[in-house]
Amino acid sequence: MLNRCQTLLFALTGLLVTGCSPAPQNAFYQSGVIYCSESNPVYFNPQLDTSSTTTDATSHQVYDRLLDFDPDTGRIVPGLASSWLVSDDGLTYTFQLRKNVAFHSTSYFTPSRDFNADDVLFSINRWRLPSHPYHGVSGGRYPYFESLGLAGNIASVERINGYRVEITLRHRDSSFLANLATDFSVILSEEYAEQLMTKGMPERIDHYPVGTGPFKFIDHRKDHFIRYQRHDAYWQHTDSAQRLIYDITPRSSLRLAKLITGECDASAFPAQTELDVIRNRDNLLLAEKPGLNIGFWAFNTQRPPFDNPDVRRALAFAIDKNTLLEAVYFGSATRAKTVLPTASWAFQEDADDTAYNPVLARKLLDSAGVEPGFRMTIWAMPVERAYNPNAAKMAELIQRYLADVGIQATIVTYDWTTFRRHLRDGLHDSVLIGWSADNGDPDNFYRPLLSCSAIPSGTNRAMWCNSDYDRLINEALQTEDIEKRKRIYQQANRLLYEQLPLVPIAHAYRYQAYRDVLTGMAINPYGGVRFSGVSKTSD
Repeated sequence: MLNRCQTLLFALTGLLVTGCSPAPQNAFYQSGVIYCSESNPVYFNPQLDTSSTTTDATSHQVYDRLLDFDPDTGRIVPGLASSWLVSDDGLTYTFQLRKNVAFHSTSYFTPSRDFNADDVLFSINRWRLPSHPYHGVSGGRYPYFESLGLAGNIASVERINGYRVEITLRHRDSSFLANLATDFSVILSEEYAEQLMTKGMPERIDHYPVGTGPFKFIDHRKDHFIRYQRHDAYWQHTDSAQRLIYDITPRSSLRLAKLITGECDASAFPAQTELDVIRNRDNLLLAEKPGLNIGFWAFNTQRPPFDNPDVRRALAFAIDKNTLLEAVYFGSATRAKTVLPTASWAFQEDADDTAYNPVLARKLLDSAGVEPGFRMTIWAMPVERAYNPNAAKMAELIQRYLADVGIQATIVTYDWTTFRRHLRDGLHDSVLIGWSADNGDPDNFYRPLLSCSAIPSGTNRAMWCNSDYDRLINEALQTEDIEKRKRIYQQANRLLYEQLPLVPIAHAYRYQAYRDVLTGMAINPYGGVRFSGVSKTSD
C-alpha cells in the first residue's frame, strides 16, 4: 500500500507532465525571484483589504510604514519614522521622519520630490476622515482601521514641519504604535494622488501603486502574474533580486509541481499533505514557525437561532476538535482554547474550553427549541490559509458531527472575492475562517474579531456585539501594565466562553517552501510575506 507521500509524488508526476510548461527562459524571469501565489490581490493598497493575498502582494513589496516590527523579537523599530516621542499622558505621539527617501519612478508616475510629512498626513487622513477627497475612492471601506475604531480615537494629525508629524489621541491606546506598524498602515504618495485627482482617475492609486518600498509595480495580468522591479533608490539598500514575479497558481499541488521543476522559487501555503515531499527533496527548503493565528468556526449571531448562546454552545459541544486537528492539520497545529495563540504574552493556559459531548449538545438544542432536522449552512473558505489549510474538508467533518445530533448542514462556498462580500453582508449561518496577527499585541485578535465596531468592517464574522466585552477590551488599552492587561483579557476569555460567538479550533504552524537558490528567505511572523533582502543564485 502506498503511503500519503508516495501517492502525492505519483500525482505530482502527472502534473509535471501535463500541467506545467517549461520555466520561462527570458531575461526578465532568469534574473528574478518567482513566487507561486495562490490568488489575485483585490487591490494594490492594503488599506482597503484585510485579505492575506492582498497584503502578501503589496504591504512589504511596494510600501513602507512609519514603524515596523523586528521579525525576531517582535519589538517596534523605526521605519519611515526614524524616532518618536510619547507624551507623559500617552495621548500625543511625535514622529521624526527620515529624509532622502525616494518614491518609485514608474511608467505612469515620476515623482518631483522625496517622501515628507505631507505623505503621512495624506495616508492617515484618507482612511480616518470621511471629508477627505480620497476617502470614498475605491468604495471607501478601510476594514482594519474600522474594526479598531481607530479613526474615532485620533483627534488630530498635524504637520509640525516637513519632517515632523504629531498625532494626538482622544484616549490612551497601548496598542497604537503597534497598529502603525501593521501591514495596513502603509504610506502613499500625496503628489501621485493629486496628479490622479487632477486627471479624474483617483481610483488608479489603488491599482497602479506608488510607494517607497523595495519593489516598484510593473504590471498585473489577472489569474496569471504580477511583475515588480527592484527599487534601486530604496532607502534601506537591501540586497534584493532585480525582479520579483508572482505566478498566480490557485491549486496547491500545481504550485508544488512548479516549485519542484524550478518554475517557481518559492510557494505560498503548501498543503499539509505536501510537507513531507518538500522535506525529502534535497533542493527544497521548508521554513517553519509557530503561527500567530487562529482558525475558528463563527456563528452569525444576528440570525436566529444562532442569536441564542445555548444553541451556539450546543453546536460547539457537537464537534470533536481533536479529530478536526488530526484530519485537517496533520499534527501541524495546536488545539485552541481562546482566540490568542500560545506565543502571545497574554495567552491563558487555564482558559475554559469546550469538549466533545453530543449528548449534552442534543439536550441544549432541545431546551432551545431546535428540533431534529433543523437545517443550517456552513460556509467554507475556497482558499488555503495557514490557520485553516482545508476548510472544505473541515466542513465535511463538522457536517457529519452535526448530523449525529439531528442537524442537517449544507456546505456553501464561492470564489474568494464573492465569499468575503457575502460574509460581510451577513448571508451565512456559520463560517470556517480565521485570522493571522498583524502585530504582537493581544488587541489585534480581540478587537478585529469580536468588537461591535468590527461588524461593519467585515472582520467580525460572528457579527456579535456585546457591551461588556467592548468595555473590557477598551479598558485593557488604558494601561501599559502587562499584568493588569492579562487579568482583563482573562475576563474577556471567560465572557467569550459563556457566549461562544465563535469556536476556537486551531493555532497552526506557518510554513514557507522555497528552493535552495534563494538566500534571505524567512517567515515574517507579523503579517505578509517579505521579499526585501531575498536574492537568487543560479541553479
